[in-house]
Formats: sequence, structure tokens, C-alpha cells
Amino acid sequence: MLDNLPRGTICIEDIEMGMSRHLRKTVTDEDIEMFAQISTDRNPVHLDDDYARDTIFEGRIAHGMLTAGLISAVIGEQLPGHGTVYMGQSLKFLAPVRPGDTVYAEVKVVDIDVGKRRVKLDCHCAVDGKKVLIGEAMVLAPSRKFD
Repeated sequence: MLDNLPRGTICIEDIEMGMSRHLRKTVTDEDIEMFAQISTDRNPVHLDDDYARDTIFEGRIAHGMLTAGLISAVIGEQLPGHGTVYMGQSLKFLAPVRPGDTVYAEVKVVDIDVGKRRVKLDCHCAVDGKKVLIGEAMVLAPSRKFD
């Protein structure tokens, strides 16, 4: 995975409007198989070339939640990072992600409530510059007061 900043924690006291972080990851057949094993979602559209060829996607696709997991990775590792707690997430899937696609996942701060330690993040994933997922997350950010 390639990202724009090292992993760690950005405390609520240091988060600013417009701050953003991202990562890039190429989704592999192994990723899809491991996600199927972990999630128990063995839908053949993800795992069976012959089956998937006859679907509206005309080929295998990654699980949508695998793609969404990359948003979680940015939130949990970079912004706000370690110690962050998810409160909610909305997702809209716009296009499929296929094995071999490189996904760019980004989150951007759009609202901050320092008193409640809440941060609202605009989230999206893209492949070759085309958005494949959009959404919004609400998280509880870590604070230096509790260190």
C-alpha cells in the first residue's frame, strides 16, 4: 500500500478542516479470496470467472465492503488514526472494482466538534480517477487529554 503520510495518531486538538489522507492499493485475487473467507461472503460473482462472466458485470468483481475497508484503513491508520472509534458510515457504490484494479481511497475532514471529539469525514474511492465509492464517516477521534 502506498499512502501520503506515516501511520499513527492525529489527536482531535490537531485536526483541521480540509485535512485529508489517502492510500492506494491494488486489489488482488488473493485479497478477494481472503475477504471471502473472513466475511463468509462466497458469492460467485467474486470468486467464479464463468459465473461472473454471465452477470451485468461481465466478469469477477471485488466485494464492495473490501473496497470500503480501504476507507477504514485510512481512518484507522492515518486520519485520525490509532485510537479512532467509528460511529457511523454511509456508502454508495458507483462502479465495480475488479481484480488488478488499483484503488485510491481518500478521507477529508468536513466538520469537527472538538468538545465531543467528533470528526465528520467525506470519503471516496476511485479507480483510474473514476469514483467507485462515495460516502461519509463520523468518528470519535483520540485526544491528548486521555493519554
